[in-house]
Amino acid sequence: CLITPNLKMAALCSEFGDLVQIKKQLISVISLCKERGLVHSVKWASELAFALDPLPKDELPPSHLVSEEDVQDLDAFALAKSYFDLKEYDRAAYFLRGCHSKKAYFLYMYSRYLSGEKKKDDETVDSLGPLEKGQVRNEALRELRVELSKKHRAGELDGFTLYLYGVVLRKLDLLKEAVEVFVEATHTLPLHWGSWLELCNLVTNIEMLKSLSLPSCWIKDFFMAHIYTELQMIPGALQKYQSLIEAGFSKSTYIISQIAVAYHNIRDIDQALALFNELREQDPYRIENMDTFSNLLYVKSMKPELSYLAHNLVEIDKYRVETCCVIGNYYSLRSQHEKAALYFQRALKLNPRCLGAWTLMGHEYMEMKNTSAAIQAYRHAIEVNKRDYRAWYGLGQTYEILKMPFYCLYYYRKAHQLRPNDSRMLVALGECYEKLSQQVEAKKCYWRAFSVGDVEKMALLKLAKLQEQLTETDEAAQSYIIYIQEIFSCGEQLEHVEVSTALRYLGQYYFKNKLYDEASLCAQRCCDYNDAREEGKALLRQISQVRDQTETPSGELFVSLSDNNTPIKRVSPLNLSSFTP
Repeated sequence: CLITPNLKMAALCSEFGDLVQIKKQLISVISLCKERGLVHSVKWASELAFALDPLPKDELPPSHLVSEEDVQDLDAFALAKSYFDLKEYDRAAYFLRGCHSKKAYFLYMYSRYLSGEKKKDDETVDSLGPLEKGQVRNEALRELRVELSKKHRAGELDGFTLYLYGVVLRKLDLLKEAVEVFVEATHTLPLHWGSWLELCNLVTNIEMLKSLSLPSCWIKDFFMAHIYTELQMIPGALQKYQSLIEAGFSKSTYIISQIAVAYHNIRDIDQALALFNELREQDPYRIENMDTFSNLLYVKSMKPELSYLAHNLVEIDKYRVETCCVIGNYYSLRSQHEKAALYFQRALKLNPRCLGAWTLMGHEYMEMKNTSAAIQAYRHAIEVNKRDYRAWYGLGQTYEILKMPFYCLYYYRKAHQLRPNDSRMLVALGECYEKLSQQVEAKKCYWRAFSVGDVEKMALLKLAKLQEQLTETDEAAQSYIIYIQEIFSCGEQLEHVEVSTALRYLGQYYFKNKLYDEASLCAQRCCDYNDAREEGKALLRQISQVRDQTETPSGELFVSLSDNNTPIKRVSPLNLSSFTP
C-alpha cells in the first residue's frame, strides 16, 4: 500500500504535542487494518482515536493512494474480503490465489493461517483431554513459513505481512527469529499495534527489552507501559500511563483499564476496584477485562456485586470467554466448584488460549482435590503464557499437596522470579526449604517476605517458629515481638491463635530471663485468648511465687551462653501497653 511509507514517516516525526497529527494517523491506520481484517488492531486504534477531539472536515486525512495492482485485484479482493468476514477462510484464499497487490497477498496468506487455526481448534474437542502440546497443530504453518521466508529474503514483505510472518514463526516456536521479524515490522509500520503486542508477549525480561532496537515514535510509549505491566514493573507502568493521560489521552478507556489491571497485579484491590467501576460507568457494555474485575470482587468476597456483574454480562453476551470466567468465579465464591469448573471449561471451548480460564480451572480442581487435572490445567496456562506466575505458583501448591518438595521448590522459584517482591511466593519458598531441612535458606526467605511487605502477615511468625525449633531463643523472641507489633498496629482481625502463640513464647522467654514485669504483661495478654488462658494464669502464678521469694529488678539483661562466658544482650522488652488485641 502506497500510504505505508508516509504513515511510517509521520509516526516517527509526531510527538504527543501534536495530537491532531496523531488523530490523523490513527484514522489512516484504522482504515488499513480494517481492509485486512485485523479487527483487534482496529478496535485498539479506534478507542484511542475516540479519546481525542474530533477533527474538522478539512483536517480529515485523504483516502489512501491506490496502485495499479490494487485496481486489477479490486473485484477479487472485495469478493474474498466478504467471505473472510463470514469466516469462510478457505473460500477467501481460493479467490485470492492469482492476485498480485500487497494488500491482497496479505489477506491470502492471513486467510490460510486462520483456516489452519480454525481447523486446529475444531480438533481440540476436549479442553482437558489427553492432548499434549504438539499433538494438535496448525498444518498450514510450515507451508506459510516457507513462502513468507522467500519473500522476506527478497525484501518483498510490507509491515502487515512481516507481522503475519512473525506470528507464524512464534507458532512454530522459532522465538528468536520471531522477535527479529516483529522488530522489523515495527520499523516498517510503527502504527500497527498488533506487531507491538506480539513483541510484548515474547519479551521475557528487562535485559531483553533493553537489547531491542525499536523505532522512536509516540506508540512506543504505549508499548513500554504495556510491557512494564507484563514484566510486573508496575511503578514504571503507572508512571508511563500517567504521562499518556497528561499528554491528552485522559478519556481513553484503554488506559483506564490498563491502570486498573496494573493495580490488580500489585494487589492494590481498592484502587483497582474504583477504576473498574469508573470504567463501567464510561463503557457499561464493555466485556473486555471484566474477568479481572471479577477476580477482585472474588478476593473481597463481594457476592452481591459479583452476582450483578455475572447477570449483566450474560444479558450482553453469554457466549464470551470473559462472561464464562465471571460466572465461574461467582460459583467458586459460593463454593460450587464443580459448576465453576464447568464454566471455565466453556470459556476454553470458546478460546483454548484463554490464560485466565486455564489458571482458574486449575484452582477449582485443587479445591476438588483433583491434583492430576489441576496440574494439567496449570501446564496449559504456562504454555499460553510462561510469565503467568499464578500457574507456576499453582503447580507448586499442587506438588506440595503431593508431598514432592523438590518439584514444588522448582515451581515456587519460577513464580518468585516472576514476582520477586510478592511475599506469598517467598513464604512458599521458605516452607519448601524448611521441608528440605535447608533452614538457612528458609530463614532468608521469611525475612525477605517480611521486608517486601508481608501480605498475609505470616512470614515473621514462620520465621520465629523456625528460630524456636533451632533454639535461637533471642532471635525468635525478636521475631515474635515484631510480629505482634505488626498485627496490632495494622488493626487487622487475624487469627488470634497465632498472636497467642507469640505471647506464650514471649511470656516464657521473659520469665526465664527474669524480666518479670514483661513476663507478667504477656501472661495477662494470654488470658484474653481461650487457647492460652490457662497457660497465662499458670505463668502469672509462677511469677507471683518467684516474686514472693525474691525481687529481681527488670532491666537490661546479660546472660552467659552454655559454651562460653561471652555476655550477649537480650532483646529490648516488649511494650504492649498501647496495643489492644
